[in-house]
Amino acid sequence: MSDYGGDDDAGLDAGDDFDTYDPEEPPEDFGPDVDETALEEEVAAREAQHGDTQNKTVVTGDASAGQKKPTSENDKKIPDDKRSTTPYMTKYERARVLGTRALQISRNAPTLVDLEGETDPLQIAIKELNQKKMPLIVRRYLPDGWYEDWTCEELL
Repeated sequence: MSDYGGDDDAGLDAGDDFDTYDPEEPPEDFGPDVDETALEEEVAAREAQHGDTQNKTVVTGDASAGQKKPTSENDKKIPDDKRSTTPYMTKYERARVLGTRALQISRNAPTLVDLEGETDPLQIAIKELNQKKMPLIVRRYLPDGWYEDWTCEELL
């Protein structure tokens, strides 16, 4: 008996017929009938029309499609003179930089500004950022896997 007061068969009759999965049974074909030989002839005709059948390169709108792909992570760095993102620090980058630097300062990293009696690591990090003495680099990843490095001094 179940917790809900019924029988364990949950109202199913012994005569109910359920479909069961049989791995030996071939799957049902719900699609339209396709003539395989006609399809192969069409593919052969298109390959003959376009010439070379061994070169199956797909050319897309990607500007770097024809260029050599980098083999390591260091090869994916965009040179400083060819950076395309804006030279402005986003609020998310600012929060990450300040938090990282405040953590470093709280763990006794040397400060790069005059403290003037300041003891709060976050306030010291803000002072370093305002005076453009933050020793961190912001790495911006682009959608194609390449990245740009910006120093905090370069970002406004």
